[in-house]
Amino acid sequence: MKCVLGKEALLNGLQLVQNVVTTRTTLPILSNALLTASDGKLVISTTDLDTGIRATIEAEVLKPGSTTIPARRLFSIIRELPASELVLDVDAKHSATITSGPSFFRVMGLPEEDFPAFPKAEGAKLFKLTQGSFKEMLKRTAYAISTDESRYVLNGVLLSFKDGKLVVVATDGRRLALVEQELEYPKSSEAEVILPTKAVQELLRILKGEEPLQITLSDNQIGFDMGSVYLVSKLIEGNYPNYKQVVPTEAKERITLEREIFLNAVHRVALLSSEKSNSVKLIFGKNTLDITANTPEVGEAKESLPINYKGKEFTIAFNPNFLMDPLRNLESDTIFFDFIDELSPGVIKYNKPFLYVIMPMRTA
Repeated sequence: MKCVLGKEALLNGLQLVQNVVTTRTTLPILSNALLTASDGKLVISTTDLDTGIRATIEAEVLKPGSTTIPARRLFSIIRELPASELVLDVDAKHSATITSGPSFFRVMGLPEEDFPAFPKAEGAKLFKLTQGSFKEMLKRTAYAISTDESRYVLNGVLLSFKDGKLVVVATDGRRLALVEQELEYPKSSEAEVILPTKAVQELLRILKGEEPLQITLSDNQIGFDMGSVYLVSKLIEGNYPNYKQVVPTEAKERITLEREIFLNAVHRVALLSSEKSNSVKLIFGKNTLDITANTPEVGEAKESLPINYKGKEFTIAFNPNFLMDPLRNLESDTIFFDFIDELSPGVIKYNKPFLYVIMPMRTA
């Protein structure tokens, strides 16, 4: 195998795939990237057996072939090369030489036969949308994924392809984020699957713009085709809890808030909440919202915001981080905060099909 490559193109390709590479593995091949050169292209693939990713870049292929090279080491070498072009030459014993300007490197690889094959999506269900719209859906929900490994079905997002919509849901049991979008697909393609956190994080990193995205769904895996990049992931097996039961069907009060002003006020007040109590109180009075934190051994903080509210005074407490997460990930200037009472969940909405349910904390 021998090819001439642009340094930047190879660097970008390696950057797209190297996050999947696991450093702690009993299989040395999983630390390597599979490089396959043919037909004017170099395909770079990595996998950890649960998530696989491949990127395709332009190359001048002088001799087609395949090999595997330690991914992180290769990235470190390419990043430091002095010239904008390089020659990659691999012999029959998988010894790879990289020459660029005055620089010369030799790296020992492993045979491509040892590299795990990417699963083929045969008889798969197909869904089409844009990369940007799917990325926004993940961005507005992924922060609510549970990190508690004992509740493994919550360690990812639910993708529900039903009733001509795609609904994306994430919850950790104390808050829930949900976003939906209308989508055309045949009724026979309806499905609900759980996409693991690692795949979600990779997609948030890679997806961009209004370019097309094809999602393929087969028995226990899902594929995302982004043109020059393809990601495949195993799905989490199990039943996702019925999220519809958590969403309040009514609201007694709706308060309109300026998202950024509210976010900044909560952020400042939260500086004086302690790790132990980790709560801020929202005190709704006539046309005023007071945001307070009081930690006896630390101190207290208070911010007042003018609001349009004529109802009876009430106080409700929330985990400040849970309160700030959706505010950081929405682009709307204005949000609506719906309440029933001090003990019922609050619901954040805005002018798109999105909602965020947050459980209140007990106030002393």
